Amino acid sequence: MTAQPRPLSRQRWLIPVLVVVISLTVGVGLLARDLYTRPEAEPTQPVVSESPTSVAPEQQPGSPVVEVTPDVFAHPQYQSVRQVLQGYFDSINERDYPKWTSVVSRDRAKSKTSAEWKKDFQSTKDGSILVYRIEPGAPSTLRVLVAFTSTQDVEDAPVYLPEGCIRWRLVLPLRLESGSWRVDTTDGGTNPEHERC
Repeated sequence: MTAQPRPLSRQRWLIPVLVVVISLTVGVGLLARDLYTRPEAEPTQPVVSESPTSVAPEQQPGSPVVEVTPDVFAHPQYQSVRQVLQGYFDSINERDYPKWTSVVSRDRAKSKTSAEWKKDFQSTKDGSILVYRIEPGAPSTLRVLVAFTSTQDVEDAPVYLPEGCIRWRLVLPLRLESGSWRVDTTDGGTNPEHERC
């Protein structure tokens, strides 16, 4: 008895299947090699500064990125405080009332309707933001000393300083609500320092 040859149809399918399997294996191997040899992204470093960056008059108000001093960088609440302040200033610069209400306390959010808030900040741009110090306040509160520059139309400036560019230095109170820091209402005794640019 002689061995019968395999059916021809099986041999025809075997070669294309092997080619596809080998091609896929090579492709997956090249992709894996590419993924594993990509350079790691540089970790983003916080901007740490001793004093506000000098900005030319035509570039005011300066960068919208919240910078911190080395003392603030060493503070245990640094990351969460910087994050809430970045959201606070971004909301003003982007005219984003819902974002603003997400980073302020419930009491502060109730103090302004959307229309009032948008009118107050309709031409405001904040920049050159530097956090100097974080101090504990009453339980579940912090006091944050921050300096920044605002530009605005003169008619939108405070009545006591009708200028298109103002440098501010003030204490922002923060309150812990639902596990997150929020910018709280300022008490009547907090007088911000301000001067024209």
